[in-house]
Amino acid sequence: MNTRIAPLLAALTLLSACATRPALVADDEAACLTLFAQVDAAVEQAGVRDAGSARVPGFPYLRMNRLLSDLRHDLPDAQAQRFWAEQLTVLDAQARNAELANLPPASRATLDSAKDTPALSETLRDCRARLLDADLARPSRLAALREAAIVPDDYSLARRTLGLYPLTRIPFAAGVREFERRIHALYAVPADALPVRGQLQRYAAEPGPQPESGEIATLIASASHNPLHIPLPDEPTLLRLARAYAPVYDVDSHTADDRIGHPYWPPLGPARIDAARAHVFYRAAHTRVGTQVLLQLVYTAWFPARPREGVFDLLGGHLDALIWRVTLAPDGAPLLFDSIHACGCYHWFFPTPRAVPRQRPAAMSVLDEWLFIPQSLPPAAPATGALLRVAAGSHYLQRVLPLLPDAVATARYTLTPESVLRSLPHPDGTPRSLYGPDGMVAGSQRRERWLFWPMGIVNPGAMRQWGRHPTAFVGRRHFDEARLIDSRFKVSD
Repeated sequence: MNTRIAPLLAALTLLSACATRPALVADDEAACLTLFAQVDAAVEQAGVRDAGSARVPGFPYLRMNRLLSDLRHDLPDAQAQRFWAEQLTVLDAQARNAELANLPPASRATLDSAKDTPALSETLRDCRARLLDADLARPSRLAALREAAIVPDDYSLARRTLGLYPLTRIPFAAGVREFERRIHALYAVPADALPVRGQLQRYAAEPGPQPESGEIATLIASASHNPLHIPLPDEPTLLRLARAYAPVYDVDSHTADDRIGHPYWPPLGPARIDAARAHVFYRAAHTRVGTQVLLQLVYTAWFPARPREGVFDLLGGHLDALIWRVTLAPDGAPLLFDSIHACGCYHWFFPTPRAVPRQRPAAMSVLDEWLFIPQSLPPAAPATGALLRVAAGSHYLQRVLPLLPDAVATARYTLTPESVLRSLPHPDGTPRSLYGPDGMVAGSQRRERWLFWPMGIVNPGAMRQWGRHPTAFVGRRHFDEARLIDSRFKVSD
């Protein structure tokens, strides 16, 4: 293996001005660690780091998400431990493949002088396997890994300290409650009486193969045949499931900013939305309920902007996105739905009768944001997809309705894997992620950041990458918390 790594190390040395030529050693593990260090240096220097999953200190070949972090103390045997650790290598491979694809031409040319990027990816894959075998063979290293496998939250203690959070959270909490009262009033209006500023445009997914209703439970069970029983559908199966639960959007289209589209990079400036190409981006996610890991399907619709409504509007700005999530029971029926915008704002829950809200814990401050339910769904809740009524301008979710069989779409959207946003074409020939190294979309910042910073969220209002969504200004909460649903709902089979 050293003969394979050595030329890559020599080439990668040229990628970072701050790097020194590594001394090749006979030990393959040391050579692999050096290789990862060199690649990391090149990625950092180019500013193309992917922030969707967290790096694990002391384990440069692994990355972490909140589900796997929560599972780290529930690994009953060696088989479960290995499978868990292998999932960390999968996250690293996904992130590094995007980082390598986004390296600028000079860096890629240096790589190509030794071997091409696919060959580098293969070498990194081999190194992950070698390093994983070595670490799992050492109990002390496995123990260290389990201790280090923590995803940092997206709240800044320094900002909360400087912003006198214990005091400033009081008026913020009052503002949150007032906003929730206004939303409850809106949801009290009959659906057919909701205001329309423009014209309702209905977007539905393009037709394609999807499972029969009785087949969904079998697909989920088959995808869960692993030591930790995590539903991990392959890409074709995930697409079929995504089609089965794909929402239909009734968008109040008042301006061009109310059209669903596809992010793209122009020759200059921040990313924009091509509204001539309607796409909704899907991904799989997971949550833990009791001893089970449940599959979630996540859909994101991007809009060109949330237009400002006056000079004092703090919330408007470039780009906007509405995220819709479906949490599935093992039998394939939705347990509940929830939604945020891509800033992490407006986290609203829409439970079915199988998800009964829990009371706020006694130890939690009454000021903290706990659970906002603008609408509970009736027993005849959507078995698969739902109809989402979306407001003009703000793109607030105004109502969740059952999807009637005779509903006619005026536009079709393409279901597209969310992973494509980690490496989008650019006119200069170098792909770029929609997200920066901080996990945020450049140019999408809002004026609210100048007022809301004492709540501890960095750049509040900006669009964020999956895994980087704090969803409470008062308190702490993340959209991808492993126990988010279990802590707030009692779920029945």
